[in-house]
Amino acid sequence: MYRTGFGYDLHRLEKGRKLVLGGVEVPGREGLAGHSDGDCLTHAVIDALLGAAGEADIGRHFPDTDPRWKGARSVELLAIVMENLRLAGWRVENVDSVVVAEKPLLAPHIPAMKQALAPVLGVGPEALGIKAKTNEGLGLIGKGRAIACWASALLSRRA
Repeated sequence: MYRTGFGYDLHRLEKGRKLVLGGVEVPGREGLAGHSDGDCLTHAVIDALLGAAGEADIGRHFPDTDPRWKGARSVELLAIVMENLRLAGWRVENVDSVVVAEKPLLAPHIPAMKQALAPVLGVGPEALGIKAKTNEGLGLIGKGRAIACWASALLSRRA
């Protein structure tokens, strides 16, 4: 049995925070606002995985009203989700994602993001797509005030 899921996340940029994407700290003047580390790439991947498994979204699993998740590393949240999926018999076949940010330049950081996320997902780096795009100067993303991410996931499970 195969199932696909789709995830999306967006966070505003905020001074005084570290920019974390795909489990990697990316040098920059601002980071992503959020209850956790704000890693919108990992959040979108989590939502894609949860959607494929027919589960509720990341906010239901890790609510921002729960102090346990304050400042949490999103890669650790991904590890929790992956353990639950494995216990339910699911296996990740592949994940594809797009990060939309006007700045900073993300392409040089993609190999490190794959290295951080692929082992947690239980896949090789060839099964994890990460692409970086700009918003061509349009909207909050284009003005450099936010970063958005989209992800899709393919899961398999023996029937």
